[in-house]
Amino acid sequence: MKGKESVTEEERVAFATHKCYDYDCDDNEFLPFQLSSEEPEDDGGKDAIEIATAEQEESFAANFYRCGMDWSCLLPNTNTNTTGNIVEVEENNNQNPCEQQIDSKKNKGTNSLKQTTLFHMWGFQKDMNMKNKPSTTSSTLLSGMMKSKQPHLLPPIMGKINKSSGGGGGGNSSEFAHKYGQQPRVCPFYKKIPGTPFTVDAFCYGRIEGCSAFILSHFHADHYRGLSKRWSHGPIYCTSLTARLVSMCLSVDPIFLFPVEFGKEYLIEGIRMTMLEANHCPGAALIHFRLPNGQCYLHTGDFRASKLMHIYPLLVNQRVNVLYLDTTYCNPKYRFPSKEDVLSFVVGVTKNCLMKQPKTLVIVGAYSLGKECVYLAISKALGVKIYANALRRRVLQSLGWTELSGNLCSNGKDTPLHVLPISSLKFQILENYLKTYMNQYTAVLAFRPTGWTYSEAIGSHLDLIKPRSKGIVTIYGVPYSEHSSFTELQEFVQFLRPDKIIPTVNVGNAANREKMQSYFQEWLKGG
Repeated sequence: MKGKESVTEEERVAFATHKCYDYDCDDNEFLPFQLSSEEPEDDGGKDAIEIATAEQEESFAANFYRCGMDWSCLLPNTNTNTTGNIVEVEENNNQNPCEQQIDSKKNKGTNSLKQTTLFHMWGFQKDMNMKNKPSTTSSTLLSGMMKSKQPHLLPPIMGKINKSSGGGGGGNSSEFAHKYGQQPRVCPFYKKIPGTPFTVDAFCYGRIEGCSAFILSHFHADHYRGLSKRWSHGPIYCTSLTARLVSMCLSVDPIFLFPVEFGKEYLIEGIRMTMLEANHCPGAALIHFRLPNGQCYLHTGDFRASKLMHIYPLLVNQRVNVLYLDTTYCNPKYRFPSKEDVLSFVVGVTKNCLMKQPKTLVIVGAYSLGKECVYLAISKALGVKIYANALRRRVLQSLGWTELSGNLCSNGKDTPLHVLPISSLKFQILENYLKTYMNQYTAVLAFRPTGWTYSEAIGSHLDLIKPRSKGIVTIYGVPYSEHSSFTELQEFVQFLRPDKIIPTVNVGNAANREKMQSYFQEWLKGG
């Protein structure tokens, strides 16, 4: 009886609805104030929650969810230190980072791979606030760090879990099931990487049999769900930026966080792992695994496929046997225009509106992370600053994106360009928000950038988009997506030509799975 009374009603409900009990999740299984990486794929694009105001004062951790590139050079070679379980590849600093090449002659059998990325090509500067992180040019520093944490040796970590009162963080569904006679959540097979100790984005299933290392592909709530300061199930591997956000916003004990650099190959428990830029949100990664038997797996996490990925040296030179594919928009009706075309449309609409009504407040809806290019494009075109509340500014300033952080301002009255949570883009909320600035502005022009606004009838003819208007508020839904369109998925699959494809989104329905497999087979035949 005491055991049951020690559990709150909220925790009981959270478990009953298959949600991680560390937080009270909303109906779409996202944390309070957290907005998904795109609209939730299983609800047809409903907003995660409705927020009464974007300016409420609460704790940073809570308010962060209301808010809101890494770049890289791929520099692996075959000289790995096999004396340790985790090593990183040394770099050749004499090559131009914007080249993609294999210089096998100069290195006499040691293949040095160089690769630029989308953000590198766009001129983003590398984050200089990583002095306390492992150097990207020194394997010695990383080796020292790994020796102190020893993530490959599970007994110390497992001992810590066993001694903890809660049995580990992130919600132990097994313990709840035992208490209440319910079945624990089972980790889906598509989150497990066969022949390895890794799972990807699997933090709310308690301890997972056979898993001794956890990978977080990016910092979106539907992927990190289950992580909290109570986490103690094992080491978490993610990009440096993602690790920084996990520590800052979720208070996960740093002893469990192992940041890795884009494009570097790490040897972890005999498995070679490399993270590649995913063109999704800042810090998002594709994860490449090479097993001792030579088999290669690629898990895309969430990504938007691009032509640049077709020249990633690792993907060009190592055949992918199994592809775990983000299939959020694996439907022929989704054929998005390019990001650049959507940005041009948004800028054009904004300029035309301001010419007709100069006293217009421009608002861009965004998730906790992602959509930054939309409001940055407007900022650059108009020559104005970007207003975001203190919590969002803190997150944006942590990205190491100088062009963005240098254009932020702390006073909403100093600029006509504001960023709000995408779920706040509702007529009544925006009308109330405008009242704060009633002496400056008389109308609102808002943009809701998400792939769920795409219409087959409009396709790439963005000038046909009709906004929704009510009184002094006008809202444009624009198909700016950070997930791959159907055609982009096809091109990516035909480039890789994997032996097997495992979809990771919209897999709960047998008909959906069969339909996607038919697409995959058609793509591989026609490629």
